[in-house]
Amino acid sequence: MSKQLQPLGSVLDGVIERLSIIEAKLGIIPGAAPSAATPAIVEDEEISPRLVAYDEHIQRTIVPFTDSCAALGPEMESVGKNIGEVWDAVRGIVELGTKYKKPADVPTGLQPHLKTCQDAMAKIRSARIDRKFDWHLKAIMEMLTCVSWVVMSPPPSPANFVKDTIGASDFWANKVRKEYKNNEKEGPAHVKFCDTMKAMILDLSAYLKEYHLSGLAWNPHGKDFSDAKVGEGSKPAAVAAPTKAAPAPAAASSGSAGIFAELKKKQTGDGSSAATGLKKVSRDQQTWRKEYKNPGGDIPKTTSAPAPKPAVEKFGAKKPLGPPKCEYQDRGCKWNVENQTKDTCEGGVCKVEVTDVKQQVYIYKCENVTIQIIGKCKSVILDSCTKCGVVFENVISACEVVNCKRVQVQATGACPSFSIDKTDGIVVHLSNEAISESSFVTSKSSEMNVSWPDDAGEIKEAPIPEQFIHKMVNGSVTSQDFNALTMSIGQSYLLLIAALLYWLLQLHALFAGTRNIQISIVDCGGGRYLRYHR
Repeated sequence: MSKQLQPLGSVLDGVIERLSIIEAKLGIIPGAAPSAATPAIVEDEEISPRLVAYDEHIQRTIVPFTDSCAALGPEMESVGKNIGEVWDAVRGIVELGTKYKKPADVPTGLQPHLKTCQDAMAKIRSARIDRKFDWHLKAIMEMLTCVSWVVMSPPPSPANFVKDTIGASDFWANKVRKEYKNNEKEGPAHVKFCDTMKAMILDLSAYLKEYHLSGLAWNPHGKDFSDAKVGEGSKPAAVAAPTKAAPAPAAASSGSAGIFAELKKKQTGDGSSAATGLKKVSRDQQTWRKEYKNPGGDIPKTTSAPAPKPAVEKFGAKKPLGPPKCEYQDRGCKWNVENQTKDTCEGGVCKVEVTDVKQQVYIYKCENVTIQIIGKCKSVILDSCTKCGVVFENVISACEVVNCKRVQVQATGACPSFSIDKTDGIVVHLSNEAISESSFVTSKSSEMNVSWPDDAGEIKEAPIPEQFIHKMVNGSVTSQDFNALTMSIGQSYLLLIAALLYWLLQLHALFAGTRNIQISIVDCGGGRYLRYHR
């Protein structure tokens, strides 16, 4: 070893000796693997950060709230103590989460451990206090619903669930504020009660957002929850009490101070040490800084691959359909036909066989498929379907079409009513039996047509009106089909033209010596024409 490195070598020897002494005091065997039980012991001895934060929450909000209850009198003081017991019981549940793994059924597993909390809440519910505290007690009962966050799982998140209880609690708290707003003697105590209760809910929500975002946090490396004993949770510890892990920074600082002391011992009389002669690296010599200057040549820069951007769903993109269903539910006597397409059905036809007239058929989010309903049913509902055809025999109640596009409905038997809502493009095919008794109720729909066979067996088709003209007549609103009104206006113009032409021809006949000129309106090819003859 060179003379320049000898001081550094002696420093390292001293550090190694100090580490050997520390290992001997701790009983660590050099080269042995750490015991698997060591982390569990350390975890048991340390207080979990979420438990410490919960104790701080109690000191910060529960204590002021119980003090504000005590300021209202002995009756409210006992209620405040019960609320403190509720929060202490929840603290025991949080402590169980730091020691044990999550059980398979959280509400069932925690049921025995929640008895203390439930007993305290029962005392509050059955408290007999003065009638002037009725609003106070109702606000507290609404607030206590937030305690059930320990057994819930999102959605919603526990933080949002707790925060939502403010609305119901503030409904009664605002009545208290309004009642004692102008009371200078008792008003401040009652207002403080309302403010501390709201602050308690907000602080609990912030705590849950940080430590229990997706439900009660558990220890994945802890013990099995079946080993947990009822009442195992300890009382809240003092917030300012130091934990057993606190002396660790002091030991680290003493070790670093010892190393600097050893380095100082290695200094010679002229002040030189192991670091003597080393050059300082300036900012322009550090390759990772932008001030770096390289007169000798360029150093190849290491470029990292760009992170893949998350796929952004395009606006209006078609969402994939869910799994297809065609099943009968006893509850509600309903057939559920969902997410059917021409690929999921044989031949593009989905058959539903109805066996009871009490059954109804609900068709949801089907595309490019024909639904054939065999048998007499109670009702047929077509919801959010596209390019579908529905064929049914007899319906007792009605056929409803909602949020559909370009669909066709055919009744081979009788159907008393058709309801069409928010649908664009629909053709209703009626049978001879359904022509006389079917009615249509439409709203917010367009491109509606109905077809039926006439006496000669030919199929006729007519549009269902979607545009109306409304007028105020004698204090009431009257409506008329816009197409019918247009046709009546056209007929009026035709009659006016016929009258003018008649008198012109009569004048012509008078001067020409001709008599008996007649004018008639003839229907031909779906239109009306004028014809005159002598």
